[in-house]
Parts: sequence; C-alpha cells; structure tokens
Amino acid sequence: QVQLVESGGGSVQHGGSLRLSCAASAYTKTMAWFRQAPGKEREGVAAIAKGGSTQYADVVKGRCTISQDNGKNTLFLQMNSLETGDAGMYYCAADDSRCIPPPIGQGWYHYWGQGAQVAVSS
Repeated sequence: QVQLVESGGGSVQHGGSLRLSCAASAYTKTMAWFRQAPGKEREGVAAIAKGGSTQYADVVKGRCTISQDNGKNTLFLQMNSLETGDAGMYYCAADDSRCIPPPIGQGWYHYWGQGAQVAVSS
C-alpha cells in the first residue's frame, strides 16, 4: 500500500501562484493531481508518468506544470495565474502501472492522498 501526503495548499489571491507537493511512501509509475470544488465532481488536473510524459486538463494548460523528483518519490504541481475557479481540494493520486499518456481520469489510480485545500480570493 502506497501512502500519499499532500502539502503546500493555502490561500492565494487571484493571479497568484502556489506549489503543491505530494510525498509518496514508495515508488510508483504514474502520478496525478485531481481537484474537487464544493458541489462539483472531482476532476483531473495533470498527470505524469515515469519517463516524463505528461497530460494536462484543458482548463489548466499553460498555467500549471506537473513535475516529480524521482529520487524522493515526490510529485509537484506548480500553479500560476490562479483563478477563483481553481479553488478546491487538491488530491494526489498514484498507480503502480505506467500508462502513456498518463491518464487524468480518476478510475485509473489506486492510491490517493487526503487532499490539500486551495483557496483563491478575487
């Protein structure tokens, strides 16, 4: 069982930046970020597979960058030009299988973190 722990959430003004981190307890081949706003379905934000292949949701393309520190099994999400619509609980997800391109559909992932809250004020 892989444990995932998110950090870096917080409150930021519209147009600001935030960097989320996710520490995994073991090596995984595909990792992703999801988010869920109050009253909405959880949606995929970005995903990355070992080797560097990435995929982004259209709503964050050009504003977010997913990356990982392979040596530390840590996943990052750099978010820039944040909008109020970006607010919500951000979840880290991971899976032992590698898929190219890495999926941003939540059904693929077996391991989930507890989430980190992101608030964006206008």
